[in-house]
This record gives sequence, structure tokens and C-alpha cells, in this order.
Amino acid sequence: MESRHLTMISLGGVIGTGLFLSSGYTIQQAGPLGAILAYAIGSMLVYFVMLCLGELSVAMPYAGSFHLYANRFIGPGTAFTIAILYWLNWAVALASEFTAAGLLMQRWFPGSPAWVWSAVFIVVVFALNILSVRLYGESEFWFASIKVFAIVAFIIIGLLAIFGAIPIAGYDHAPLFGNFVSDGLLPNGIAPIFSTLLTVVFAFSGTEVVGVAAGETKDPGSAIPKAVHTTVLRLAIFFIGSIAVMAALIPWHKSGVETSPFVLVFQSIGMPFAGDVMNFVVLTAVLSAANSGLYVCSRMVWSLAKERMLPMKLAKTNFRGVPVFAVMVSMAGSLLALLSSVIAASTVYLALVAVSGLATIVVWASVAVCQIRFRRQWIADGHSVDELGYRAPGYPFVPWAAIVMCVLALVLVVLDESQRSTLYYMIPFVALCYAFHYGREAWRRRHDAA
Repeated sequence: MESRHLTMISLGGVIGTGLFLSSGYTIQQAGPLGAILAYAIGSMLVYFVMLCLGELSVAMPYAGSFHLYANRFIGPGTAFTIAILYWLNWAVALASEFTAAGLLMQRWFPGSPAWVWSAVFIVVVFALNILSVRLYGESEFWFASIKVFAIVAFIIIGLLAIFGAIPIAGYDHAPLFGNFVSDGLLPNGIAPIFSTLLTVVFAFSGTEVVGVAAGETKDPGSAIPKAVHTTVLRLAIFFIGSIAVMAALIPWHKSGVETSPFVLVFQSIGMPFAGDVMNFVVLTAVLSAANSGLYVCSRMVWSLAKERMLPMKLAKTNFRGVPVFAVMVSMAGSLLALLSSVIAASTVYLALVAVSGLATIVVWASVAVCQIRFRRQWIADGHSVDELGYRAPGYPFVPWAAIVMCVLALVLVVLDESQRSTLYYMIPFVALCYAFHYGREAWRRRHDAA
């Protein structure tokens, strides 16, 4: 894969229903300025983590990198746990994306069962992943391009409406930014900025896919740093720019999750077929996220098998270099999650979602810890920082700031009653992963000795 593939893969993993649908909820809770501040803080955390990951990925471009860095710089138990958490995170996300795709198709085919469309998209995404890495990268490039084009068009049209170049329903003059201050700068106070921050962090999850794809990238030394900087810059512009336009054109208390803010704005300026256009864009967003999700899942399984943490058979690749068995296991995992969302939604699926929900924060924190330990070992081995293929700026402030922000995000989970239950599932699951890993290692040593 090339730099353009890497950038779009990272964008594709992030820009999804979190921006197109739930951004209205963030504005409603935190107010216009509060929502922008929350996304700005989230962008800063993502940038810090990506800088750390960029340095590690250029120095050690592994496919499925997170747990390999953790294995080397933290410990094998932590590496195994991180890999399982991250795999589960994407497997559950895959299940929800396939469900969403089926539901979105019902807008155009109201009499058809959603599961039929879900099955069609499962086959398509599976085929894109199993044929070749290049085909996956190319398909993800175009999926993500559609989303990026839609967001750029939204921002440009929105700005024209804000400054009165395009008429918009409900205004007989240029709206400008009156909605930002109509009820005060922070109508609900400061607290909602931090309570919505967790939602924002999850909205940005997926940028770290750059690290997973590093081992299958041409010239990682130049492609990865370029992807890191362009991805974060574009994310900040797309997310914050979109939120600013929405907040300026829609009174903050009218935003919500019933209707996409994008649809509300397009309808207000009289754009024909606004609902259908956005339905198509959200569908490509969903398929893009599913495409990225299966890729990441399979590379995690393949990497664990290479490290003998899973059966070695899962590390086998076909003549195109695709780990077919790992892709099949990952798709099977997502299908089981999909099945549990139908059969045991209030128990098994709820637990899966809870465990996977905090995986991103744990992975991001581990990346920052690994960069600190990598730098220390690099210097201890007699190397200079100038010898690094890519040197992350701002060391040691950047990794330590990332760790502190990740810890604060976990504290927010404790303080938020609606999110607190996730820890009740997360903590025992993490303990179980550690217990399984060390128990199996003890059994393996005993078996080898015998």
C-alpha cells in the first residue's frame, strides 16, 4: 500500500456514524462552543498518540503492531490482553456496521428484510479483504473519498449559507454565528464538555489503524509520518469544521440523534433528495468502517499466531500475502457478535459492547508507554535520537500528556453513571485475559519439560 491508501484507511476508520449521526447529540449536550472544545481536545489526544505511533511504526514496521510493541516494551501478558481487546473492539464494531448497512438499505427498499442486505455486504467486505491487500487498500481509498467529498461539500455549502450567499429556511438575513452566543457561550456549563469527551474519543478511534497497516506499506519511513500528519490535520478540519457549521445553522437545542444534522442543514437550504444523498454517504461510511474493521481484526489474529499466542495455522498466508484463515476467524467472530445482538442483546451483546468500548483508550495509553520505553532503550543501546527514521517531536511531553489524557478519560467513565457499567465488564475481562495467558504459558512450559 502507498501513502494515499494509508491516509484514507485511517480516515475511513474514523469518519462514520459518529460524525454523520451522533455529532448532533454532542452539540445538544455541550452547546456549540462546548462541542468544538470537546472535539479540539479529542483531536489533540489523537495527534499525540499518532506521533508516538509514528515513531514506533517507522522504527519497527510490523503488521498488527500494538501488541508487538507492548510485548517488547511492557510484557507478554499485557500484549496478549491488548490484542484481544482490540480484536474484540473491531469485531463488535463490524457486527454493528453490518446491521446498520441492512437498516440503511430499507430506506430505498422498505419491504425487504434487513438481514438480506446485511448478508450481501458481509460477502462484499469479506471478498475485498480476502482477495488482496492492494484491493483492500484501493476499495478503502474510494469508500473514504466519498465521505471526505461529502464533508468538504457540506462545509463549503454551510459557509455560503452562514454568510448569506445561499438562502436558508428560518432566516431572512445571513445567520452568521448568532447561534453560538444566543444562550451564552456555554449554555449547559463546563461539565458537559468533559462528559461528551468520552464520546469524542470513541468517535476518533480508528486513526491508529495506520500502525496496524505499517508492515504492508511501501516505504514506511516516508509514508507513515506523512499519513500521521495529514490524517490528524484532516480529521481536525473535518470534525471541527462540520461541528462549527452545524452549530451556526441549527439552534443547539434542536440538534439531536433522531435526524442527521447533515440532513437538517441540506434540507434547510432546499437541497433536493437531501435524505437520499446522506443515506448513500452514511452507507459508504458504514461499509468503509466494516472494511477497515475486518482488515484490523485479521491482522491482529495473524500477528498473535506469528507470536505463538494463537494456533500457528492462523498465521498462514495465500500467494497474495493475505492471511486467509485469520480473515475467516475474524469474520466468524463478527458474525457471532451479530448473532448475540439478536439473541442475547440485553446480556451477551451488552457485555461485548462494554468491553470493546474502552479498548481504544487502553491501546492509546499502551502506545504512549511503549514510545517512552522505546526511547529509553534506544538511548541505552548507544544510539542517538538523530538516528531514528522518524523522531516524534515534543518528547517526553507528548507521550506523558497522552497517558494523562487517557487516564482522565477512564476517570470520566467512573464519574458518568451511564458509562460506569462498562468497567464492571471490562475489569474482569482484562483479568481473565491475563489469567488465560499466564495459565497457558505455565501449561506449555510444563508440557515442554515433560
